[in-house]
Amino acid sequence: MPRSLNILLIEDDTIEVMKFNKVLKNLEHNHKIVEANNGEEALLLLKEQTIVPDIIVLDLNMPKITGLEFLEILKKDDILKYIPTIILTTSNNHKDLLECYRLGIAGYILKPLKYDDYVERVKKLIEYWSLNELISQ
Repeated sequence: MPRSLNILLIEDDTIEVMKFNKVLKNLEHNHKIVEANNGEEALLLLKEQTIVPDIIVLDLNMPKITGLEFLEILKKDDILKYIPTIILTTSNNHKDLLECYRLGIAGYILKPLKYDDYVERVKKLIEYWSLNELISQ
């Protein structure tokens, strides 16, 4: 049975944050979304233990700490490294894709140009992780 997720969305683009929230608002379950504008802010949230997300949805191209830099830090932490991290990005750079998987991501999704395609991808992402057995902290 699907369950509600605690989601940490790390995205610096306000429009992208609004799109993601709109898609989740239209789903049946009440997923809780905590937003961080960049990797630095996300690391502070995670270290303070104000949130323990079930999944992290991460953009790659951000100021301060890039998505790749965030992943490197996250995967070195003995507790946080187990949180499934899914990349949601415009970067179709094969080098980025390989590096993200090398660092241990759970998935890599390209942001499509068409809104309807975006809705479908995000819905499938959330539906999958709502059914997946997750490690409890």
